[in-house]
Amino acid sequence: MATSLKINDALKERIQQLAVLRQRTPHWIMCEALMQYVEREETREQFKREALASWAAYQETGRHLTGEEVRAWLNTWGTEIESELPACHE
Repeated sequence: MATSLKINDALKERIQQLAVLRQRTPHWIMCEALMQYVEREETREQFKREALASWAAYQETGRHLTGEEVRAWLNTWGTEIESELPACHE
């Protein structure tokens, strides 16, 4: 799929300079930037979907862990007293 992209001269120059420094083509730099942006935004959207699903589950059941309970559990990670995830409660 051929796509054109109009960019201003200042950005075009910055891309060219970076391409020279990285020994890549300007095309490669732009494709890499677009790929990283799309991956970051997809990850952000997945996080948002998971957060909304968690919120809906909480509203439906009331089951949860407090921030303190989660912090205490996480503080055991990598120690000799590493514990299992605490049970949710209402």
